[in-house]
Amino acid sequence: MPLSVSLSSWSSWSTWSTLSGAALRAGALEVVVLGGHLLLYPTGVCQEKVVPRPPATRPPVLLLHGFTDNRSVFVLLRRALGAGGRRHVEAYNYSPFTRDLRVTARHLARRVEELCERTGQQRVDLVGHSLGGLVGRYYVQRLGGDARVRTLVTLGTPHSGTLVAPFMDAHPLVRQMRPDSRVVSELAEPAPGCATRCVAFWSEFDALMTPVGTARIEHPDLQVENVQVTGIGHLALPAHPAVIAAVRRALDGPVPASAESADAASVA
Repeated sequence: MPLSVSLSSWSSWSTWSTLSGAALRAGALEVVVLGGHLLLYPTGVCQEKVVPRPPATRPPVLLLHGFTDNRSVFVLLRRALGAGGRRHVEAYNYSPFTRDLRVTARHLARRVEELCERTGQQRVDLVGHSLGGLVGRYYVQRLGGDARVRTLVTLGTPHSGTLVAPFMDAHPLVRQMRPDSRVVSELAEPAPGCATRCVAFWSEFDALMTPVGTARIEHPDLQVENVQVTGIGHLALPAHPAVIAAVRRALDGPVPASAESADAASVA
């Protein structure tokens, strides 16, 4: 066998071995995160009580959980974003009986208006995990939410629809997250002048995104920054220290004036 072929084969095997090891580590982390989240889940079932706080220097942040989840998924992210009193951070529990994310987006619109009135701020930042990111984007793009939302951060959100778990198509929310759904089609429609900056975190080891690139935002009218996450699965996205630090940087940074799509440096 020629040396060039041997080296090519070795390189391919080495790459496969590296990816397999990273996938195993990501899978193990998913199991650990799932175990911790199951313990915390009961603490986030009820809607949180609104507690008056001193005015913050930055726009308030509203956190949106994913399908069948609740606000407990954001325990670590919330603590990091609110550290030092720089931000007022709240989590919004939408109904577990939700059957249409567009209805939830309208409820979100009312919650954002109430948050702005209560904090005296004109705009807010939204951070959504999985389905929560899709709810936030629908509000921004289709319900005029860009007038209120400065930055929308999404973590493992199926922006172009996901093909995973076809056996769950009986649930209307899952059907709305399919590539051929009416919701995904509406989000692909023109959105000229949308004033919200979008930052989408996506991972090659996100098992719920099929294909994985669906967690990227590809839209010519939106101000988009797609951030690739390395070695982190779907459940770990809102809890991993590297992602949390990157979300903080995204919310700390200035909002670009242009609407050009860009890829940020990957998060490891």
